[in-house]
Amino acid sequence: MERFVTLTAIAAPLAEPNVDTNQLCPTRFNKVAREAPDYQRILFHDRRFDADGKERPEFLLNRPPWREAKIIVADRNFGCGSSRESAVYALMAFGIRAVIASSFGDIFRSNSLKNGLLPVQLPDDAVTALRDAVTASQGGAVAIDLPAQTVTGPDGTAYRFDIHPLRKRCLVEGLDDFALTDRYADEFAAFEARYRAETPWLFGER
Repeated sequence: MERFVTLTAIAAPLAEPNVDTNQLCPTRFNKVAREAPDYQRILFHDRRFDADGKERPEFLLNRPPWREAKIIVADRNFGCGSSRESAVYALMAFGIRAVIASSFGDIFRSNSLKNGLLPVQLPDDAVTALRDAVTASQGGAVAIDLPAQTVTGPDGTAYRFDIHPLRKRCLVEGLDDFALTDRYADEFAAFEARYRAETPWLFGER
């Protein structure tokens, strides 16, 4: 998993509540391999492209400077809907590494943290103020410092956010669930050896 420590990047102001996973990754794309060419086109596909596959110029992520965004400043209940992990894959394929919102779908939040995408939860008024600052700056950078647990808007206002200590560690060190478990391989092996010695009859031994 790619590490997340700090990020300073353009943020797209998406002032819409209840952006669900079917918008992020329409159902028909759920089984597309992440390695497929143009996977980044899946994100918001039905809103970004018309029936002929041409970009809709009115959609936020099709317009400069937002098409270069690596952060989305959203609204409440971002990532609600189904449990599809492909919604996170689509965001990351486009280049999004963090989403800032006042609340998230629970499974979307979990999927994000396990794949290197940082969901930052701030109070409603803070999200609104940050989104307004991003809109006014027209491409001004937002800075996220995960070790310090702060977000700084283009106007210089800083906001502090909470994150579970284990999930913070995994993001900073780039550990997915497999890599985290592998850190304890020696302890597992020692337990198995001790357990086998204490209960040999379970293994057909005497």
